[in-house]
Amino acid sequence: MADAAGAAGTAAAAEEPDGGVVGASGMGPAWQRPGARAAPAARVRVVSPANHLPGGDEEAVEVLLVMTDDGLPEPTYAHPGDAGADLVTAVDVVLPPLGRATVPTGVRIALPDGYAAFVHPRSGLAARHGLTVVNAPGTVDAGYRGEIQVTLLNTDAERPVELRRGDRIAQLVVQRVERARFVRAERLPGSHRGEGGFGSSGGWRGEDAAPPAVDA
Repeated sequence: MADAAGAAGTAAAAEEPDGGVVGASGMGPAWQRPGARAAPAARVRVVSPANHLPGGDEEAVEVLLVMTDDGLPEPTYAHPGDAGADLVTAVDVVLPPLGRATVPTGVRIALPDGYAAFVHPRSGLAARHGLTVVNAPGTVDAGYRGEIQVTLLNTDAERPVELRRGDRIAQLVVQRVERARFVRAERLPGSHRGEGGFGSSGGWRGEDAAPPAVDA
């Protein structure tokens, strides 16, 4: 799995009810520290997204879900038609101005083959507090079995962001994905765009405007 959801094993935050506080030091909660005893195995349930979609959806793909902490809510869709299910922080966390921290969510999943999940920022947190996901979107591969963790970044240069255990921090979008078979070729077929890269589709109005004349 990619950086977005680094593995924290199967340790359960239930062993530390308040989860500790994650700060700029990066020490993390007690169960992540060297020498911490392992938590008991979490229970496993088969959860259909139909149970978490307003109105239900019998055609929704089923995803195996393990909650490492039963005190936390399961990923849930807030509104009909929502693409992302809410993820919450399992611990209290304070992000200083321009600081970042990787926080656990208490969620482990097993996706069906041919699917991946992507961790996206929450638009409200981004707009109101400048809080985003560093490597958005983070990728959860179908073969990953560890806890989903989210690396958050406070982009505000002046104010800290304080989150409490159970606060929503990101959205998990489950999508069907295709695997590619890469075929070596001597050259590529032509296209309208060609090799046009950054800025090839045009810039913003101020950038495209002619520069002011300079007196000799």
